[in-house]
Parts: sequence; structure tokens; C-alpha cells
Amino acid sequence: MKKRYLILLALSLCCSPSWAQKKAKHPKNIILMVGDGMGVAQIYAGLTGNFGHLNLERFPVVGFHKNQASNAFVTDSAAGATAFSCGVKTYNGAIGVDANGEAVPTILEIAEDNGLATGMVATCSITHATPASFISHQASRSLDENIAMDFLSTDIDVFIGGGRKFFANRTDGVNLIDSLKNRSYQIANSIEEVQQIKTGKLAAFLADEQQPRFSEGRGDELVKSTEKALELLKSNKKGMFLMVEGSQIDWGGHGNNTQYIVEEMIDFDNAIGKVLEFAEKDGNTLVIITADHETGGFTINKGSTETGMVEGKFTTGSHTGVMIPVFAYGPGSEAFAGIYENNDIFHKMLKAYNFK
Repeated sequence: MKKRYLILLALSLCCSPSWAQKKAKHPKNIILMVGDGMGVAQIYAGLTGNFGHLNLERFPVVGFHKNQASNAFVTDSAAGATAFSCGVKTYNGAIGVDANGEAVPTILEIAEDNGLATGMVATCSITHATPASFISHQASRSLDENIAMDFLSTDIDVFIGGGRKFFANRTDGVNLIDSLKNRSYQIANSIEEVQQIKTGKLAAFLADEQQPRFSEGRGDELVKSTEKALELLKSNKKGMFLMVEGSQIDWGGHGNNTQYIVEEMIDFDNAIGKVLEFAEKDGNTLVIITADHETGGFTINKGSTETGMVEGKFTTGSHTGVMIPVFAYGPGSEAFAGIYENNDIFHKMLKAYNFK
């Protein structure tokens, strides 16, 4: 009986996805998912509203990052995302530049230089602060048209979000959609068109500027966009870097709207579930989930996992300076445990890839 038990135990360990992940020393793929404005209370509000469970619970490694900007205790999304993308602390509003305004290579650009496929997905304009910080180098997050122009300085394979007007209806009269087509991008203007793309490069614009909230017409675009990005990027045998942002958790915090936070948190977690499915099957993918900052000073006063009811309170309509959780899964995930600065996430990703 004892011998049979040991054999069964050995088989279960060998066949489990978590064991399969550990056998790869360096991941071929890194997927960084950013829940903008997502603090611990936002996560637990989503968990409560989803009747007591989230895919985030499946992550074996949890840490925290300290997210102060170079010029302020409370960061904005631009400085926060630039810390992730470039490995430097910088001033609020900065996009892919250091505290002196000098351009710094991003993890997406470094991955591209190493022959990897690259992509970004967001539920806001693709020129908004977080996605912009991975592909652009500008003094201010407000320079959407300049940020859009910077997309043509890279060879990113897939990007899906809003912001069509910053490419197509610009004040300088330049039509960047035509420029993208000339660079072999397939252009999609709806989630239905996105789903029809099977191979090749994709530039998808799901809104003229910002997408609507989940419950007001966007629906499961984030899940479908994430699945499509994975499908297109995985064909690169060298690997991929993909950044996915659940952008509007932040907007629910700014609006002091508990229900907005809950629905956007659950939508983001559904996308996390799809990424985890991919990582478990692939066995060579590091998944990192975090946020740039917390928004709203949000807390939970009442709730029920049986009914999904959440009652929240807020201390501000802006950001706060509290530590932010980091969840990690896959080869290299153990490096993300503990407490560290937000810009360390860049260096941990670079080390995981084993880029020189």
C-alpha cells in the first residue's frame, strides 16, 4: 500500500503544471499584467464580488513593491509604469525617460532587440500612460500624438487598445494608420475584426480614444484581446514579451465607485485566468501580476461572498502611496517574493530572460 502511494505521489508531481514550470531555468516568455490602481482592497473587492474566488489565488509567489516616484511619495501611472519598463525611478508624468529626461531602453525594446515577439493590450488608449511607457520616450504623458509616432520606431508585433484618433486624426495631418499598413500591420477596428486575424502583425483600435467600462459596452474585449495576442505571439520560437493592462480599475477608484472597481477587477482576473492556462500548458512562461499604485484609498466595510455584495469607502479621489502586491508564476517566479522597489521588477525580468 505504501509503495503504491509513493508511485502515485511521484506521478502526480511529474504531471502537475507547477512542476513542469520549475524545470525551465529561464523562461522563454514573460507576460506582465498591470491592474492600474489595483491595491489589496481592490483585489479583495473583486474576490468578494466574484463569490469568494479569483484566479489570483492560484499564484504560488507573492511579494510587494514600494512605488514612490523620484519627485513624489505618491506616484502616477507614467512614473510607475516607467519603473517597470525601464528599471529607473522617474518623475510623475515621465514616459520611458529617467529623472533627467533621458530616454532609457524599455523591456519591450530589449526583448525585441533579442529577437522576441512583443505585444501590448489595454482597456484604454494604447497611448495612455501605462502602455506608452513600454514603447515611447516622451517628457510628458500628455503628448499622445508624439507617443503614437513612437510606435513606428519599434517593431512591436501586436497592440490592441483604444486611441485611434492619435494615429488617424492628428493635428499634424499625418495618417499613421497608412504608415502602419506600409509596415505590414493588419488594422482592426473592432473585437470581431481582431478575432479574424490568424497570423502576422496586428494593430487594433477598439475605440477612437478610451474604451467604455466593462458594463457599458466593452464586455469581454480584454479576455478576447489577450487570447489573440498570445495566439499571434507564440509562433515566435525565441519567445515573447507581452504587457496586458486592466486600465479601468484605476478609473473606478478615481470615481469612488465600488461597483466599477469590482466589475473591472473581475474582468482583469478573467484575463489572468487565460494567461495562466497558457502558462500551465506552455511550461516555459513567467507570469507577473501587479499594479502601478493604489487609487482611491479604498477599503471594504461590508461584503458577502455568498451574494457578491461589496460596500466600500474611499479616502481620496486620487492615488495613494501604499505598497502594492506582486504575484508571480512560472520559471523565475521565486525572485518576486519579498519587498522591493518597483523598478526592481524590470531588473528581475531582465535577469529571468538571461539577457546580457
